[in-house]
Amino acid sequence: MADILVVDDDDVIRDTLCELLTVDHNCEQANTAEEALRKLEAQSFDVVLTDITMPGLSGSELLTRVLERYPGTPVIMVSGLTDQEHAQRLISLGAFDYLLKPFRLEVVEESVKRAVEHRHRVNG
Repeated sequence: MADILVVDDDDVIRDTLCELLTVDHNCEQANTAEEALRKLEAQSFDVVLTDITMPGLSGSELLTRVLERYPGTPVIMVSGLTDQEHAQRLISLGAFDYLLKPFRLEVVEESVKRAVEHRHRVNG
């Protein structure tokens, strides 16, 4: 069972994702990138699933900080932005995956499963 951190300023999306993921994983929530960073300091997470557009620090900034401080932690970006160039930039920065809203729950489950497997391969 993996520890997943879901970061989104939309309560409905956060709740939906955690409800989906708690079937197989432990799920924590944060409604800002700043709150997510505080949770990451206090606890190790296997995967971070984050929105891009949020008040305060963006999901892109969160990605950069997670990769700097917790390099073995896969970060899955979730966004309503369909800009392929933006998606490719985030992947090239080190995002594990880029999922578009509205997302299908099976796609999220599969991405998280691959990220958890990746985390275990990389970190043993």
